[in-house]
Amino acid sequence: MDRTSKYAREVLAGNIPANKLVKLACKRHMDDMKKSVRKKYPYKFDKELADRAINFFPFLKHTTGEWAGRPFVLVLWQCFIIGSVFGWVRKKDGVRRYRTAYVQVPRKNGKSALAAGIALYGLLADGEARAEIYSAATKRDQAKIIFEEAKRMVMTSDELMKIVDVYKLNLSVPDTFSKFEPLASEADSLDGLNVYFALIDELHAHKTRELWDVLETATGARRQPLMFPITTAGFNHNGICYEQYEYSTKILNHTAGMEDDRYFAYIAQMDPEDDWRDPETWAKANPNLGVSVKLEDLEAKAKKAKEIPAAQNNFLCKHLNVWVNSEVRWMDMERWRKCPTLTEEEVKALKLEELPCIVGVDLSATTDITSINFEFPLPDGRVYVHSHSFIPEDKVDEKIKRDKVPYRLWEKQGFLTFTPGGVVDYDWIISYIMTKAKIWDIKEICYDPWNATQMANTLTNEGFLCVEIRQGYKTLSEPTKDLFKLVLRGKYIHNNNPVLSWAMSNAVAVSDPAGNIKLDKSKAQYRIDPAVAAVISHVRAILRPYENESRSVYSERGIAYL
Repeated sequence: MDRTSKYAREVLAGNIPANKLVKLACKRHMDDMKKSVRKKYPYKFDKELADRAINFFPFLKHTTGEWAGRPFVLVLWQCFIIGSVFGWVRKKDGVRRYRTAYVQVPRKNGKSALAAGIALYGLLADGEARAEIYSAATKRDQAKIIFEEAKRMVMTSDELMKIVDVYKLNLSVPDTFSKFEPLASEADSLDGLNVYFALIDELHAHKTRELWDVLETATGARRQPLMFPITTAGFNHNGICYEQYEYSTKILNHTAGMEDDRYFAYIAQMDPEDDWRDPETWAKANPNLGVSVKLEDLEAKAKKAKEIPAAQNNFLCKHLNVWVNSEVRWMDMERWRKCPTLTEEEVKALKLEELPCIVGVDLSATTDITSINFEFPLPDGRVYVHSHSFIPEDKVDEKIKRDKVPYRLWEKQGFLTFTPGGVVDYDWIISYIMTKAKIWDIKEICYDPWNATQMANTLTNEGFLCVEIRQGYKTLSEPTKDLFKLVLRGKYIHNNNPVLSWAMSNAVAVSDPAGNIKLDKSKAQYRIDPAVAAVISHVRAILRPYENESRSVYSERGIAYL
């Protein structure tokens, strides 16, 4: 039996773990095999063509990790993809059936190596003169991943080096005038392409459909071009990748009788009813489990995802291949409530006046909550924080009605200050900080630059070092994750400040495709300003830059940027 059909039969027999969509892809193949004996059915499966493509791969060598130097022998699920794409042809002229092959598998399942092999097959073995092969992505560096993998495969083969001219960003075959190059949407011009194969890497990262449309249009002059997007799931439900994902699922499910005989789809993911913590689920979503995907690695990541809510979405998306929303509840409030509280005497015993203090300031709109967080990294690895917030007095009743929390009680308890009038007077914040500076060693005042330049200039003139904290993933992700870890370990002392606790319960974290996180006010139903101020102070406090310094309140001047 051919390897393409063997995989389909083994999946449908239950001998290979697979999710519903993979089973449907296999069923489609087997159903079409039955249809192909009919005279009127326009397609047939050519076993020799399928085997020819599959057998090309062992001429290549793996170039990375434990498999480096070994022949690239396709495992059975990869045989199914390659055999399907290159084996199905039109009966009347032998032209390839599939023009698009959408492949969505989780990280570490060998996407780049497989795509590189397909690119080299199109360049060297598919019989196309003047073939133009492109690895495409939103950025040139991403597009180069597949290209560089293919380049290394060529350079580790004496036979291929005799055929292929290797340049920095080009592989050329002089005998057929063919080439393979990386291509990005950031390129100066995408005009004049005559695409034969387009390997589109991490399609989920494409914010617009511009590159996809250019490449698809540029295949028009070819008899049997191939668009081959290979990606993980993502967060953007409005982009070109999710559009292709939905289209694929409708074809596989035969939704409303939908058919597209020129569109192949293979999607390995967790089924909706599966338990994401179950290793059997991992096997269904990761066809290369036990080969390039290591069980112990998934176990470690799943353990982290169980403990950190913000990590669950990333695990589901990148390792179980599920399309998820970018936002998720951040704080585990049960763990938050279990953080230690100290009596007044215990706080005095910490001798905060002898410890460095990092201040985080989150200036909201002048009619809303503004928050300050004083953070003290303790010598034993714990953190003590003093949080305080400000609300314009004329807006209190309006905000009690909107937010449904006891602002007046919190003000009486000393956790809030009502500033006169209808807007927060930032002079009150400056005065509060300067008052605390008389007893605490304030090393830095960290602030979100939005609407805070004047305040930072004033505090700088008073002798404080002000540090602008940019609000991107790169700056905020690690501090946000580390603060959560301190809470999990019971090392974050917040003394049950009700305003801060309320904000933590509201906080929503959003993720980027790389798994970085940050808090997002726009996604939260209620105010999270005190939580944001806590993260801002932790950006610098996590570094413990003043751990071994003696007290010097006004030892440094100026504004710094991070």
